[in-house]
Amino acid sequence: MTPHLVGAITSDAEEQAGCGPVLANIAPTPRPLRQTLFDYARAHGKTTRADMVRALGLSAASISAVTAELIAEGFLRETTTPPPLDTDQPRTGRGRPPVELEVVAEAYHVVGMKLGDQRHTAVLSDFAGRRIAEADVPTRPNRKSPAILVAEARALMDKLLSSQGMQVRDIDSIGVGMAGMVEHATGNVPWSPMLDSPGTALSTQFQDAFGVPTYLDNDANLLTLAELWFGGGRRKSDFAVVTIEHGVGMGLVLFNQLYRGARGVGLELGHTKVQLDGALCRCGKRGCLEAYVADYALAREAATALDQHASLSESPLALLEDLFAEARRGNEAALSIFRRAGRYLALGLSNVVQMFDPEVVILSGGRMQYDYLYAREVMAEMQAMTLIGARAPARVEIHAWGDLVWAQGAVALALGALTENLLGGTATRGSAA
Repeated sequence: MTPHLVGAITSDAEEQAGCGPVLANIAPTPRPLRQTLFDYARAHGKTTRADMVRALGLSAASISAVTAELIAEGFLRETTTPPPLDTDQPRTGRGRPPVELEVVAEAYHVVGMKLGDQRHTAVLSDFAGRRIAEADVPTRPNRKSPAILVAEARALMDKLLSSQGMQVRDIDSIGVGMAGMVEHATGNVPWSPMLDSPGTALSTQFQDAFGVPTYLDNDANLLTLAELWFGGGRRKSDFAVVTIEHGVGMGLVLFNQLYRGARGVGLELGHTKVQLDGALCRCGKRGCLEAYVADYALAREAATALDQHASLSESPLALLEDLFAEARRGNEAALSIFRRAGRYLALGLSNVVQMFDPEVVILSGGRMQYDYLYAREVMAEMQAMTLIGARAPARVEIHAWGDLVWAQGAVALALGALTENLLGGTATRGSAA
């Protein structure tokens, strides 16, 4: 099976109007009508009340009443689209252009951050999900105390907002993502390769530093939210995202919603075991999938294949670039490293398909440039390991997005939380400010 290649996040976002999940009426827990109508308008960019009636199966009277409230409270506004000036067709009916609804984009602003091993990135967005600005700062690739990580995040925030003449008080919600076991509901981080100790109530520490409601999540969940809100997953109800970077992560969407597990730390695909007494993982256990597929695992073998000591390299990525170049030139040792990693990846993907039966498995992350990891042979081996029966095999797509995709997913995290706080209950704009 040849994977289906798609474009970057920028092209995906430009091709589809609006942001957020497009599918409606499939969530197991229904949202309040106010939030449902607002989400529909934001997802489609612009819409009419008649479109809402047809798509949502609600009465025109209900939709008119609730959208009037949303307009009065400053969440939506009416807009008209005049007919093209060069049209030769005569106007019909009463000659009035249709009245459309759109989000009042400038009403609120959010920031999404991805804290990484070597670089932190951030995106500033309006309430309609449109990117306004972006920023990044380098960081040292070593474990840090929670206090240092929070300080680095604050420095990134200041850099991002100063470029727009804004201050933190102009921001209404912040989403932050990082690698590791992140309990989304509590904000605790029991383990992370970025921290030198567990981060207790880490989201509260971020919130205290910013003075703005802040929400913390695993970075693989951010990438999944980016697909669900801005990418190829907007019209899919059930799909899995597998990330390959310095680690291996996974996110899962069920019924058009992100699934996190009972404690919010599930779906750690990188730490599922693929070999008893196998290679040592950075988590301290042996035999984890990421110990065979992730950056540091490939760099570890690349140092041997290229006759370099890993500690002498400025970056594991430099070793990987050299390894990939050698594989392109036909170096058999380099090729064998990618082939072995590809076979372990095939094993991991087969397990994902077998357990969750997703509509599609999306492979994403910076290492998607190394096409040996998803060569035809790798995909064929994945299908061969999977019990399919008479069904069609699961599709695999490769999404080679830019580095800001993680922060864009954190924007979705912040927008979702802000929308829930404003519209999920009885709060109005005035009482929520």
